[in-house]
Amino acid sequence: MKKVIVTGSSGLIGSAVAEYLDARDWEIHGADNNMRADFFGPEGDTNWNLQRLARELKHFHHHPLDIRHRGQVLQFVAEIKPEAVVHCAAQPSHDLAAKRPFDDFDVNAAGTFNLLEATRRVSAGIIFVHMSTNKVYGDAPNRIPLTELATRWDYADPAFQDGIAETMTIDQSKHSLFGASKAASDLFVQEYGRYFGLPTCCLRCGCLTGPQHSGVELHGFLSYLVKCNLEQRMYSIYGYKGKQVRDNIHSADVAELIHRFLQAPRVAEVYNLGGGRRNSCSLLEAFSQAQAITGLAQKTTYVDAARQGDHICYISNLAKIKAHYPGWQLTKSLSDIFEECVDAWRKRLSR
Repeated sequence: MKKVIVTGSSGLIGSAVAEYLDARDWEIHGADNNMRADFFGPEGDTNWNLQRLARELKHFHHHPLDIRHRGQVLQFVAEIKPEAVVHCAAQPSHDLAAKRPFDDFDVNAAGTFNLLEATRRVSAGIIFVHMSTNKVYGDAPNRIPLTELATRWDYADPAFQDGIAETMTIDQSKHSLFGASKAASDLFVQEYGRYFGLPTCCLRCGCLTGPQHSGVELHGFLSYLVKCNLEQRMYSIYGYKGKQVRDNIHSADVAELIHRFLQAPRVAEVYNLGGGRRNSCSLLEAFSQAQAITGLAQKTTYVDAARQGDHICYISNLAKIKAHYPGWQLTKSLSDIFEECVDAWRKRLSR
């Protein structure tokens, strides 16, 4: 039986990967110390998801590993000797990074480095998949000429009709501290591939979402928006008239792509991974989608100042992924995602 280490295994993507690989008889070693609860308080707690995994999966083993502790990480990977590491653990908030910069760096940059070196010391043949982010591009995407439509911003340059490709620069732009720490980890993952020959990839993701997301105000845009709608809680819009655009991808589609990479790995690859144009929406459009399902008006307040380094319009160009893994495709539409998130939050809020 093949063994995989999944960091951040109680989170949205980590748990989806654990479920997907468990169903294909991988032995799952989930590493998660629930630091999301420390970052975001009780609403960010993922213990409910850990309990679900322990209850439902056949080959799942939980380890409360803190990836900031180098010695523990070296020992952990050496003991497991996995065929693959899927690194989903992170400090994920653009805003929280500025308030807790040491924690942001220690988790995102140093934690990733600890895992890479621990992996290399066991074997340069271990596959390493890293959940990166579109924030590694900083605000460079905002240099693309935009046009203002009734409910969204969109690219005025037809060259970007299908979104932003991996050729977008990550240099000389404002990233936020979160974007910078993730860019550092992204580069190290690439370097361990190029320098040491490890089969690695960085998945520079758009908005990750799905029913298992513990969405909070500082992270988890679509999940948190749905929760606010159902609880009739005020949702804050930060700048750009609420017309800022993101592409959204379901965690199950991410897990399938990761499995395809594990089956046919490459060295030092980088992929932009999101919902593409078909699964893109602005905040205003997301409010309408949620309202159409729940029948509840979205309560909002507008903050004129946008987040520093934030994207006005970000859509992932999926051409490279589809060229390398032509069997992979999106299976969850934007409507599917909203339906599942509403259903999941209704169940959780009724407990």
